Amino acid sequence: MFKIRKATLVDIHVIRRLASIVFPATYKEILSPEQLNYMMDWMYSAESLQKQMTEEGHIYYLAFKDGKPAGYFSIQPEGEHVFHLQKIYVLPFFQGMKLGKFLFEQAIKAIKELHPEPCQMRLNVNRQNKALGFYQKMGMTKVDEGDFPIGNGYFMNDYIMGLDI
Repeated sequence: MFKIRKATLVDIHVIRRLASIVFPATYKEILSPEQLNYMMDWMYSAESLQKQMTEEGHIYYLAFKDGKPAGYFSIQPEGEHVFHLQKIYVLPFFQGMKLGKFLFEQAIKAIKELHPEPCQMRLNVNRQNKALGFYQKMGMTKVDEGDFPIGNGYFMNDYIMGLDI
């Protein structure tokens, strides 16, 4: 059984360790090694994570199995009635154990605790990411798409998915 808890600044090293495994595994067939390295630094440097958590409103949650970190997600308020599921990742070893579904459901629960009124949860997913089917299975639909510049000449080529909750 998986357990989940809200992350704090003390957990930045745990998030970074998880990301160093799961992010390259997720995107190795989609992104160049150079873009992977750039994005890892851009999103997962200690400084970036601290800024996300203290200035940008990201709330991270960590999942554990038998005391070992197994995955994470983060949510961020994006508007009056919109929350963004910024990140949701499961370590390869724990994939296929329904942890992704558990994290997704926990993200909805966390949003409802912060915002009891009806709202929408959105997320960006790379158009080539095989997780697209998972998000559709969870009830999300495509609401938009775009090519978003992230610096250094790189773009995130994403669908924006939405789910009314």
